[in-house]
This record gives sequence, structure tokens and C-alpha cells, in this order.
Amino acid sequence: MRIDPPKGGLGWLTRPYQQRSVPPINLANTDRLEALVRAGNLYLSAQDVIALALENNLDIEIQRYGPFLAREITRRTEGGQLLRSVGVGVAAGPTSVSLTGVSLNASGGGSTVNVNSSNVLTQVGPTTPNLDPQLNLFANFSHSTSVTTNTFVTGTTSLVNASRSYQAQLSKANLWGTSAQLTFSSSTFKYNSQAFELNPFSQANIDFQVSQNLLQGFGRQVLGRNIRVAKNQEKISDLQFKQQVITTVSAVLNLYWDLVSFNEDLKARKDELATAQQLFDDNKKQVQIGTLAPIEVTRAEAQVYTSQQDLLFSQTNLLQQETVLKNALSRNGVASPALALVHVIPLDTVSVPEKEDIKPVDELVPQALAKRVEIEQANINIASSKIQLVAIKNGLKPSLQVFADVTNNGLSGSPNYLGNGTVTLPYLTGGYGNAIAQIFRRNYPSYSAGLSLSIPLRNRAAQSDFVTTALGLRQSELGLQKSLNQVRVDVQNAVIGMRQARVRYDSAVKARILQQQTLDADRKKYTLGASTVLQVVQDQQALSAAQSTEQQALANYSHARIALDQALGNTLDVNSVSIAEAQSGKVERRSALPASLPAPAETGPVQPRQQP
Repeated sequence: MRIDPPKGGLGWLTRPYQQRSVPPINLANTDRLEALVRAGNLYLSAQDVIALALENNLDIEIQRYGPFLAREITRRTEGGQLLRSVGVGVAAGPTSVSLTGVSLNASGGGSTVNVNSSNVLTQVGPTTPNLDPQLNLFANFSHSTSVTTNTFVTGTTSLVNASRSYQAQLSKANLWGTSAQLTFSSSTFKYNSQAFELNPFSQANIDFQVSQNLLQGFGRQVLGRNIRVAKNQEKISDLQFKQQVITTVSAVLNLYWDLVSFNEDLKARKDELATAQQLFDDNKKQVQIGTLAPIEVTRAEAQVYTSQQDLLFSQTNLLQQETVLKNALSRNGVASPALALVHVIPLDTVSVPEKEDIKPVDELVPQALAKRVEIEQANINIASSKIQLVAIKNGLKPSLQVFADVTNNGLSGSPNYLGNGTVTLPYLTGGYGNAIAQIFRRNYPSYSAGLSLSIPLRNRAAQSDFVTTALGLRQSELGLQKSLNQVRVDVQNAVIGMRQARVRYDSAVKARILQQQTLDADRKKYTLGASTVLQVVQDQQALSAAQSTEQQALANYSHARIALDQALGNTLDVNSVSIAEAQSGKVERRSALPASLPAPAETGPVQPRQQP
């Protein structure tokens, strides 16, 4: 996104008074999304999911405005104005339709730093001056009539004055507490009286004033605090964007691996239904030839309907998960008919290494402390609080100002001749240029200098502001320590969760293998007449449950790995995510589909087979 400078007008002369162009929002998805659709199916790898999230996810798009907003606040403070708080906090990201086991919250319940929460303007401590030069122009035209009681002074009972006044003033302040003001004033008067020795006449002067704060409001550290804090907020805004990318990437990866799990679960449920249906058909044949009791058909049919319910539940989970994932990877959600109707086909499977290579917690914690975004954010916030505290401490001092004023005056007008032909005040006789010349020759200078000391006798507001800010700083320091402690907890819990997920997965695999062997053995026994249909049905149900448990354990393993990466601050590195690409909303890596694409899973409604 780019904010263009104003165009047109008189160039630099009118540019400060024109609005800059802010582009409208973009709700179009990138071409990558359509490129991955084949025959009504959206084929996605884990890397494609990340790329689509970086390009199209609205949570990331919202946070892209954060750095621009922060830079505008800095621009505002550089003009001497107050800080503003704008923007939104980090969004948690989408969650799966059905999820149990390892928590996805890698922060362990820690809060996300949200610098921008409101639009309140605040000012505590010495007032920051307006740092932009100010030009003020004034013009006044008047005609006044005054009734006089002393005609000896004015020569008339009705004194009429026609006047014109002009003033131009240029003022500027700096961060050292110095303010300067240059003023040019000019007035022309014309009376209907002969008592004025110059009539009409013009007065003009150039006045230069300068003042300097010596105690309260002195120094760049005091008056430039908002600029320094605003620059810190720019850093925090960049970190907040990074945190949003980490959160969103982790969330969409969890969605993706859950979708993989749901696909595998759907296959298991289909196998369960096929086995139940085959058993039902075999039992009907045996009943017809008289080798099996009719009650066995009823039991087999009951298993068919139970398997159909399990399959329907699995299909529902899969369809809902597809919807959640598509919404997270698209700017307009599933509003587009082309996207709403496609099925998502995952191309990757969860890979579990033979052995986990996890370092000891004591080695992982320093790495996490160095890379976790919230720790860096907390340190910057504390630095900003210390900057503000220095300025507010300065507000405890009395106000002492020294000032100086230099004025050059000029007066010129048309002469009023005496009866003997001589000119009164010949040096002041002349046109308007004579008055200007007197100013630059400094014929009539004026000088003044002084100081102003203001001492608050109780100073309760300044005392309260200082203590309040100091207490807030102490809270922030304790909050940082809490975050440091929480990082250690996060890392330790993530490592424990990773190990538990691995053990659960290994156990689930062994349980599924043993259950498959049990089913195969009972089928052989049933064929030989040494087992019952009920036993085979129970074995098939147990196998389906074991397969679902294995897939859930596999999904939990992937969640545990993602949570560990978040706890260590490695999410972006592990997934090869570039912050520069995330900020631009364009991932350079191209997506390519394999030559052989997997067939989509059947997710239509299950039609029960009735017994003839």
C-alpha cells in the first residue's frame, strides 16, 4: 500500500493544505488461489496454505495498515502535536471445527501487546510546542465617527477617522523550549481635522520577540518525548504485524493438518461401512441357504446403520473444516461461488520422525527469550515509559522564562503647512516608503528584556503525574518479568506436549495394528465357524475407533509441533516465511501442482441400503 502525496494546485505552496490519497481496500484474491483449482477441487500443500494466508488473509491485511498508521503518528508528533492511539490488536485466528488434545495457544494464556486501542489524545507533563512554522495575516478596514466636546483640540465637533491596518506574523518554536516571533505591522490613518501635523499618516514597525524556557519545558528530552515515543510505536507496530503473521500462519497450519486428519478419518469410516455392508450381504446369503440364524442379519444391518452415522459425522466435519480453511485463505471468504463450491484436497501428510531431536529446556529458553515478539514489545514499551517519565519529572520544576523584544518603528505622512509656509516635522514628511526606511535605519528603536517565574506552591498535579507514571512503569517492569516467566512456562509446556503427543501417537499406531490383527484373526475364526458375527462387528467398530484415534493423535502431534515452534519463536524460520513478502502481500514462490493429483473424497449424503 502506498499513500500518494497531493497533486495539482501550486506545487509546494498548496501541498500542505491538500489531502493525500489513501487507496481503497482491495478485496480481490491473488491469482495463486485460482491456479490451484482443478475440476472443482482446490489442491493445497502446506506451503501453499501459508502463501495464500500471507497474500489473502484479512487479519494480516488489517495489520498491514499498522506501520502506515504508526508513521503518520510520528509525522503528527514531529509537528508538535499529541500522540494518537490507532489500529487494532492481534487477531487470534481461525480454529478448527473439532479439536481435542494439545492447545493451540502457544503463549500459554499470555496477553497480546496492543499499543493501539483507542483514539484518546493525552498530554501529561510540559506542553509540547507547535513545531510547524506559523504564518498569520491580518487586515482591518474601518471608518469611525466620534463626537468631541473640545473643538480646541480637534478643530471639529465630529472627528472622522478612516483607517487601514495590516499585520503579518511569522512564529516558530523548537524542541529546546525556544520560541521566536517576527511581526510586521502597518496602519494608515486619515482624519477630518487640521489639528494633526501629519494627515493622513502611516505607522509601521517590525517587532522581534524571543523567549526561552530555563526550567520547566527545557530540552529536547522533555519537549521531544512524543517524537521518540512515536518512533518506538513504529517498532512496536512492525512487531505487532510480525506477531499477527506468526499467529495466522500457525492457525492456518493447524486448520490444514486437521483437514488432513479429517480426510484420513473419512477413509477409515468408509472402510468401516464397506466392511459392515459386506458382512450384511454375506449374512443374508447364509440365512437364505439356512446356515445362519436370521438374527445375525439384524445385527449386521444395525452395524451398517451405525457405520453410516459415523461416516456422516466424518463427512460433516470435513465439509465444515473446508469452509473454515477457505474463509481463512480468501479475502471475500466463501462469497465467491467458484470458491464456495470447490472441495479442498490436501496434498501433504503429517510426517513423524523416527526419533525426536528436542534439546533440553535450559537450552531452549534463552533462544525463546531472544526471539519471542512480546518480550521485545515489552522492552520497547518500558523504554517509552522511561522517556515519558523524564519529561514528567521536568514538570515538577517551576516555570522560568527569559524573553527579549526588539522593535523598530517608523512614521510618515502628508505635511500640515503653517501659515508662514514652513513644514512641521520635515523628517517625518513623505510617503509610505519613508516609514519603511526609518524602520531599516532603526531611527526609532525600542528594547525590552525580562524574565517570568511561576512557582506553584503545592504542585499537586505535577507530583501526582510523576508518581502515577512511575507506578505505571513499575507495573510494566513487573509485566515484563511475568512475560519472561511465561515464556519459560510456554517452552516447558510445549516440550512436554510434544513428548506426550509423540507417545500418544506411537501408542495409537500400536493399538491400531493390534486391533487390525484381532479383526483378521476373528474373521478367520468366523469363516471356520469358531466365532460369531457379533464378535466380528465389535472388532470392526474397535478398529474404526483405533484408526480415528490414530488420526487424531497424528493431528495432535502436528499441533504440538506448531505450538513448540510458536513457544520458541521459530514459526517464521521453520516455515520459510519472509516478513518482507508478508508486508507486500506477494509471495514470490510459485505454486505448482504434481502431475498425479489425488482423487477427491466423497462427501455427499450417505444413502442407506435397505434390506430386500
